[in-house]
Amino acid sequence: MAYEWKFNPRPYSDDEAKKLLTNVMSVETTDWHYNTHQKGYVTALNNIEKALEGADRAGANGNYSVIGELKRRFTWNHSGALLHDIYWEILGGDGDPNKGPEIKAAIEKEFGSFDAWKADFKAAAVSAKLSGWGLLVFDRLYSSRLLNVTVDEHQYGAIWGGVPLIACDVFEHAYYHKDGPARAKYIDNVLLNLHWGRINERYKKYCAGK
Repeated sequence: MAYEWKFNPRPYSDDEAKKLLTNVMSVETTDWHYNTHQKGYVTALNNIEKALEGADRAGANGNYSVIGELKRRFTWNHSGALLHDIYWEILGGDGDPNKGPEIKAAIEKEFGSFDAWKADFKAAAVSAKLSGWGLLVFDRLYSSRLLNVTVDEHQYGAIWGGVPLIACDVFEHAYYHKDGPARAKYIDNVLLNLHWGRINERYKKYCAGK
């Protein structure tokens, strides 16, 4: 029986999102981005799961096969669904890092200062291709460091064992309806809208003491 992936709720309702995220994206985008784009990734994951049940594994090869394409699209949609869950989780705050004391201290230790981290994070997010992400991750399996990572699409450039703590979507659909091509302005607004309390809980759950 095929596994069923869940379309997870945001920490706030659709109506609340229209008020909480107004500085980050247009009112329409708060709806489209979640209820169309992210939901589409989850729907695709479930369709792929069903298709994999009867796929011809004997026909797999390095050029083209149905099983190969299903596997490729599985990882793309999985990454898209997961990163969007984190994206919504970390938005909706007032941007005050003092509300996340443990993660703030860890950032200052790794980057020298909070402002140095913020400049590096913004550069990582701006540097992604037209479809990509800027991420703060904890490199749990290798260096046990906090790293800002540039990811193209949903997974190219991702780090094995990197636990995402902050995910900033820089696909054009995330900001064009409000800011047009001003990606840097949008990223600034994301930083001002971060919910450091939820980021801190995520850090303590997955990273602190690891």
